[in-house]
Amino acid sequence: MKFVNNQNLYTMKKFLRFSILLLMIPAFVLTSCKDDTDDLIPERETDAEFQTLITYLQNNNLDLNNILDGWITPASDIKDNLSDYYIIDIRKADAYAISHIPGAVNCAYGNVITQAANAAGKTIIVVCYTGQTAGHAVCALRLSGYPTAKVLKWGMSGWHTSTDSWSSKTATLDHANWIASPGSIVEHTTEYADPDITTTGTGAEILAARVTALLSLSGLRGVTAETGDNPGALDAPGEYFINNYWTAENVTEYGNISGAYRINPLTLAGEEYIYLDPNEDIVTYCWTGQTSSVITAYLYVLGYDSYSLKFGANSMIHDDLNYGKWDATKITDLPTE
Repeated sequence: MKFVNNQNLYTMKKFLRFSILLLMIPAFVLTSCKDDTDDLIPERETDAEFQTLITYLQNNNLDLNNILDGWITPASDIKDNLSDYYIIDIRKADAYAISHIPGAVNCAYGNVITQAANAAGKTIIVVCYTGQTAGHAVCALRLSGYPTAKVLKWGMSGWHTSTDSWSSKTATLDHANWIASPGSIVEHTTEYADPDITTTGTGAEILAARVTALLSLSGLRGVTAETGDNPGALDAPGEYFINNYWTAENVTEYGNISGAYRINPLTLAGEEYIYLDPNEDIVTYCWTGQTSSVITAYLYVLGYDSYSLKFGANSMIHDDLNYGKWDATKITDLPTE
């Protein structure tokens, strides 16, 4: 009987050791897999100057959502009280000489910050031909201490029919690269490295240098839908990183350019910028090319190779649009000098 008890005890101990070993195996496997997986995921590359810049922008309420807060105004909102505004017309001098808004001052795009110093506290309205180049200028102004600067919606095209630069640019294209409703947006799952900013210094110094770089451009950084001087965003979407700055509902209603992403919101605080590829030409499109102009300017300041799709959806599906649509018949001719 004693032999039997010892044998039973030995058997029980052996069973317990085996059971413990079985319990340890999953933990070992899981731990090993986690370590291996962590080793396989590379850390996202950051750029010191870029991080200095975006930290400064966030700390000073200069995130993109702040820049886009109340950035545009229609002619109807200012026509009866023009003296309350400082209007900067950045069109060419000969166009300004032919016709301009009463009291507006003419200024080259690149000098808009210098000209803004004469605003004497008034809200600045920037006027161009179509409301697109003015988006670059207003972004520069808002990043440079003029937080209430605004674009005149539709530019001079929205002020008087004699200065209509819009109607000839609208189009409805039956194009194979437009994915019809409900659209087919590409999921933005890849996280990209920061853009490489070579300017050094404090956040304020880097921002000032990047705004100067923006204003040193000849004007709007834009591409067309169809091929012209550059490959068209609709003709050759594979040449670009295309971002549709619409809501998901808008895409469902109208569709989208083939291969386009939809990164909206696009903020520093939300870190959505990590889904933009700094090694690609980034094309943003909206309804009219006006919002996308501001976004393009902002991204350029951040160090991205950014472009705006000129005239936006109006250049591709104008006849189908229910809103955000250019309509020359709704323009009321207002006084000019």
